[in-house]
Amino acid sequence: MAMFTVAALYHFTRFEDPAALKTPLAQLACAQGVTGTILLAPEGVNGTIAGPREGIDAVLAHLRALPGCADLAWKESHATEAPFRRLKVRLKREIVTMGQPDVDPTNAVGRYVAPADWNALISAPDVAVIDTRNDYEVGIGTFSGAIDPDTRSFGEFPTWWEANKDRFEGKRIAMFCTGGIRCEKSTNWLIGQGVDEVYHLEGGILKYLEEVPEDESLWQGECFVFDRRVSVGHGLREGDYDLCHGCRRPISDADKAHDAYEPGVSCHRCINEHSEADRERFRERQRQMERAAR
Repeated sequence: MAMFTVAALYHFTRFEDPAALKTPLAQLACAQGVTGTILLAPEGVNGTIAGPREGIDAVLAHLRALPGCADLAWKESHATEAPFRRLKVRLKREIVTMGQPDVDPTNAVGRYVAPADWNALISAPDVAVIDTRNDYEVGIGTFSGAIDPDTRSFGEFPTWWEANKDRFEGKRIAMFCTGGIRCEKSTNWLIGQGVDEVYHLEGGILKYLEEVPEDESLWQGECFVFDRRVSVGHGLREGDYDLCHGCRRPISDADKAHDAYEPGVSCHRCINEHSEADRERFRERQRQMERAAR
């Protein structure tokens, strides 16, 4: 059985002309049989890619040779099936959208905490632990005792903080996200708001699940990932969740038993979010996918 190497990566640096980087990167990745999504913006690069070992190595070497990217780091895992159908290299205003033009992770970020030291930090009574991910991601797994801002997008985080900051007076703040990229921006944001002690999990949840033994872990549930695996657990093993293709949220076997669930069309969370015309369009997409699979 073929094994696909999956690399989740990001790096903040200043690209003067991101558009000039797009075509050479896309051509190399395609030639190497690498799929996934790579975002390029004036503030850097972000993406998750999958493919053969040699192909991933070639793309990573190319990225690390870009201006300011010699220190680019990534997290690896593996999948038994191709996590992505095709390659997308896209130009964006931000590699992770926060909508705060003054935020600059290359200037200052919170203190990195290695996975091995994370449990001790978040167990301290003077530490408030904040999950910076979207609500549907938090819904399938998070750290014990973590605060869920209940945001539907990262751009809502600054508003949430402004409304809730008084709750954290005198607290040290520890933040985490899937791979670390959101925390680069959220910790810079808090520093700009005058918060003195801000920490974040180095390498994100993925690095924690890879390195911390399950019997020592404070993680509960699974971690949502943005590819066809949908979720991973301890040791980065593929998880038990599927994806609702109507709303792109994770769904369990129990969710599929709900009357509102229709494969490729809707689940109980999004049944009222789309019109009947939308659902019919989703049904046609599902029929095309089934034909292609056959």
